[in-house]
Amino acid sequence: MKITILNGNPYEDNKTFESYLDEVALALDDLGLDVITVTLRDKNIHSCTGCWGCWVKNPGECSIPDDSGEIRDKIIHSDLIIFASPLIMGFTSALLKILQDKLIPLIHPYLEIVNNEIHHQKRYDQYPGLALLFQPEPETDDEDIQIVTDIYHRFSINFKSELLFSKSIETPIEKLVNEIIHYQR
Repeated sequence: MKITILNGNPYEDNKTFESYLDEVALALDDLGLDVITVTLRDKNIHSCTGCWGCWVKNPGECSIPDDSGEIRDKIIHSDLIIFASPLIMGFTSALLKILQDKLIPLIHPYLEIVNNEIHHQKRYDQYPGLALLFQPEPETDDEDIQIVTDIYHRFSINFKSELLFSKSIETPIEKLVNEIIHYQR
């Protein structure tokens, strides 16, 4: 299984978050899984301008040259993507949101009806499963977690995928790893 962890932590000095991600990646690697961690704060990713060049001018490719193309390639060739971020003002980091916006080239501009909703058509035959791993803020409550989880669930539908889990870094690593290794899409 090929897993890509998208580290959306903007704070290099957040050692609690960084060490948890490192331990998860190491535990998965020790089981023989192919794990890649992409630290978004170290990448040059520009915001989507909504030019739609990725659909019209250069289908499947962003018109803005940056590191998002390399990341999209890793994503589409993975079995599971873990979006990882501390919660900041109740949501995942801007780094993660900017990257999510830059994933639109991975779907077609053409629309279809799915479960009585309008969604974009697939560009690829298969998409990776998605998961959310977050570090709660001190005041994070169950409602905050449900809102973030619901948004990522909706993202997974639009991404032709499914949300495997939404977990806090307070989850024991063994439990998290066990859930990942039993995932099949």
